[in-house]
Amino acid sequence: MKHFPTLLSHELRMLLVSPATYVAATLFLGFMGLVFIKIVELYGGAPQETSPAVVYFQLFWLPVCVMVPLLTMKCLAEERRAGTLETLLTTPVTTTEVVLAKFGAAYALYASLWASTLGFFLVLRRYSGDERFLDAGPLLGGFLFIAVSGLLFVALGVLASSLTRSQSVAGILSCVALATLILGGNALADSPWLEQGLLRPLRSAVDHAHVFGHRDDFARGVIDLRHLLFYASGTALALIFSVLSVEAKQLQA
Repeated sequence: MKHFPTLLSHELRMLLVSPATYVAATLFLGFMGLVFIKIVELYGGAPQETSPAVVYFQLFWLPVCVMVPLLTMKCLAEERRAGTLETLLTTPVTTTEVVLAKFGAAYALYASLWASTLGFFLVLRRYSGDERFLDAGPLLGGFLFIAVSGLLFVALGVLASSLTRSQSVAGILSCVALATLILGGNALADSPWLEQGLLRPLRSAVDHAHVFGHRDDFARGVIDLRHLLFYASGTALALIFSVLSVEAKQLQA
């Protein structure tokens, strides 16, 4: 892994000069800003039982399904289309180093964009004097959930990019995979037919992968090791399959 730091710094520079990065950042910050404004209006109108941070993270899935594909769709697909990936792999670097560098750069930017939204809470707390906007438990739990779950979300984006030469196809695959994991899992968790007959054993698997349930646990300050294992193992599998996909394409070439 001695070439990893060099590759990572290069990938970070490439992301910072990519128009897709700034499109993703603008859409993300604009959307989360609107969400925060609505929360301020809601809490300014009448007392609420839940912390503003809990409400703030409820719509995390929408920017994720847009931002992650924009950050990852180029990372492998475009390089394969342009032929630069094959050239890179002829140098003394491994496929694992290349995939991890691209994943690390995308995740660093993903985490940075989310971390920047903490400024919404700090500014409002500074000028409103309302302690609710810095309720430490839900706020820290929510950002920890974003950091941990983001590992898997970005890894799925990298995997989607490794499967095709087309940025557009990679973006669509990534968006579908994320929506299936987040929204599909939530729909299955609420399905009564999982309680019937032979399907009942699937209930524990669905609950284990229920992303919305993980978010609620983190917001309450419940850090379940099973949730951490789910995201860590899912991230590792997605990156392993990304490496295998790139190597398979190289053998076909």
